[in-house]
Amino acid sequence: MKILVTGATGKLGSKVVESLLKSVPASDLVVSVRNPEKAVGLGALGVEVRQGDFDRPETLDDAFTGIDRLLIISADGDNETRIHQHANAVQAAERAGVKFIAYTSIANATESNNLMAPPHIATEAAIIKTGIPYSFLRNNWYLENEVGSIQGVIAGAPWVTSAGEGKVGWALQQDYADAAAAVLAGNGHENTVYELSGPLLTQEELAAALGNVLGKEVPVQQISDEKYGEIMKGIGLPDFVIPIVVGIQESIRNGSLAVESNDFEKVLGRPVTPINEALIQLVNTISQTK
Repeated sequence: MKILVTGATGKLGSKVVESLLKSVPASDLVVSVRNPEKAVGLGALGVEVRQGDFDRPETLDDAFTGIDRLLIISADGDNETRIHQHANAVQAAERAGVKFIAYTSIANATESNNLMAPPHIATEAAIIKTGIPYSFLRNNWYLENEVGSIQGVIAGAPWVTSAGEGKVGWALQQDYADAAAAVLAGNGHENTVYELSGPLLTQEELAAALGNVLGKEVPVQQISDEKYGEIMKGIGLPDFVIPIVVGIQESIRNGSLAVESNDFEKVLGRPVTPINEALIQLVNTISQTK
């Protein structure tokens, strides 16, 4: 059985491969990457490295040849670009005769009003249309997305947000990666949808948990979207990113990530990493990279 992971040199993809190697022989594992030179370390472990570019479908035909189980990790970029790229990957998987597709989607994708939802809605529909058995891994929100805010708090800034009382199911990327690996290497996941969400927390609750880890009070500033955009611009984010980060705050405030689920435990066979432990890991990583 050949398993292929796309985007295997990315932050999530590299963790999925690492997790898979604990249960799958390296000879059964293939990775598809835009730049094979970045995956030489995986090649040295016995993993087959193939060149695959979502913007060049002909490379995907070669990359997906002979693959039984495929993980399509959602690409970065604007929504229209991602819709096009993911369509290329799905069509290539169909042409190659892939027998199972797992896809990293977003919380409550088909019903979501989240700014980031459109590519996931389109990709889930495209996969279903192929008739290939699938598993949609509806990842809620990576705790790593908050590293900038955590760094700010460590430096003495308040926790700044315009997300109001919106709740988020934060979890570590490693938990999401372990879940993806379990689905790829396991049985009985055909035509499943997993809402992968940690315990739901508001911004205040996350900031309080961070305060417990740091041993200090973390003040929370709830501000308007407009003010949030101004602050993000002030810390150096490019103009084109501002509407995205503001839109994410709005999406959280509107409840798009408030999805309660125990699917993580169902897939992992263990509880998701507790939020305090997860924050300790991130704080330690931040302190080591200073």
